[in-house]
Amino acid sequence: MKIKLFLLAAFLFLNFISVDLAGQNLPGEDFWPQWRGPMATGAAIKGNPPVQFSETQNLKWKIPIPGKGHATPIVWGDKIIIETAVPKGFEGKPNSEILEDGNSWMDATETNLVLDYKVILLNLNDGKIVWEKTVASEKPEERTHKLGSWASNSPCTDGERIYAYFGSRGIYCLDFDGNILWERDFGQMEKVMSFGEGSSPYLYKNRLFIQWDHQGDSRFFALDTKTGETVWSDERDEPSSWATPLVVEINGKPQVISAATNLVRAYDFNTGEIIWSCSGLTRNVIPNPKIADGILYLSSGFRGNATMAIDIVKASGDITDTNIILWQYNQDCPYTPDNLLLGERLYFMRANNGELTCLDAKTGEVKYSKEKLEGISDLYSSPSGVGDKIYVVSENICLVIKAGDNFEILSSNQLDDDFHASPVIVGDKLILRGFNSLYCFED
Repeated sequence: MKIKLFLLAAFLFLNFISVDLAGQNLPGEDFWPQWRGPMATGAAIKGNPPVQFSETQNLKWKIPIPGKGHATPIVWGDKIIIETAVPKGFEGKPNSEILEDGNSWMDATETNLVLDYKVILLNLNDGKIVWEKTVASEKPEERTHKLGSWASNSPCTDGERIYAYFGSRGIYCLDFDGNILWERDFGQMEKVMSFGEGSSPYLYKNRLFIQWDHQGDSRFFALDTKTGETVWSDERDEPSSWATPLVVEINGKPQVISAATNLVRAYDFNTGEIIWSCSGLTRNVIPNPKIADGILYLSSGFRGNATMAIDIVKASGDITDTNIILWQYNQDCPYTPDNLLLGERLYFMRANNGELTCLDAKTGEVKYSKEKLEGISDLYSSPSGVGDKIYVVSENICLVIKAGDNFEILSSNQLDDDFHASPVIVGDKLILRGFNSLYCFED
């Protein structure tokens, strides 16, 4: 018996020192500090948001948000931070009244309007705007997808500073009073097919990581959070991608993971040296890398399908087509929506469709596939979850789905807005950012 207990303790100890999940045991674990939450998985660590809600049921507050921005909000403490792009002279007018060449500004893929790029901080308890700061005011050179926006990159925070990223408009570091502490301009992106921008920065300790993949000179940047200065950067042979990086510590050494068309790369956190790489994803990579229990998950679904699980503890050099890749599932993979890693299950949509697949994360075993999400045809937001609940929002519907091996829709909740930003879960609160309004629901 003593020998068994010793072996179990040794196993747990070795696994503990092998992998430290990015975002785990950090001060922000109770909040939603960056795109895809505290562990970058799309899941909250704890919480119990309502299952039933509407414009009149379990609505804590609702507030109109100016302009157009599909960036998912972030939350720290009792503060919500969002980004938006507002046409000059917009104040007090609905989006439909600002017309250009006979089209609603909300539907335009290019604009001659000068836009105010704003960071807005709100109180989580009542939804009131504490301050809004215009960090840039200019006419965008780039086009965007008709389903996108000029403010689709989500911000991040460490609780001391806010890092607001607007792609070709640059990144801005603000304090919680709305003062700009520093800013960086990386130039003008040229995205394939004028699909617009959307990759978000990833924050880990004293570094910000930005994946600058486009049809021009692609680079990967590591920035000092206090100054915005480049710590290291890497020239990349990569076309356009929209994935957000991930940081994870392996045997006490942090790696920075980037997913892209030609290669998945793991950079040394401090030097930028490539530790390992592999190919195998499709073009136009959007879903982000995710990790749990030493397994790294990658997906893409544009003109092909690729989902793979990698034993990251053993990864070194070129791992393409090696046994370091634990399993692959090459069908029904997500294009725009990010996947969700919740518990021991990996959930994802088929392309941009309302069809959900659930796999055992460790083995790749299919629990169910292509289950139809009633009322949802097209989907551009990403599912979020906590405990035994998954939240999926699209058009004017938010579905709550039971997490687990058997597909079950718990509720279908209709709202008076359209949604491309992803659900945010903080404790017992559910936050949804629509085209026109910001919602907070709580039992």
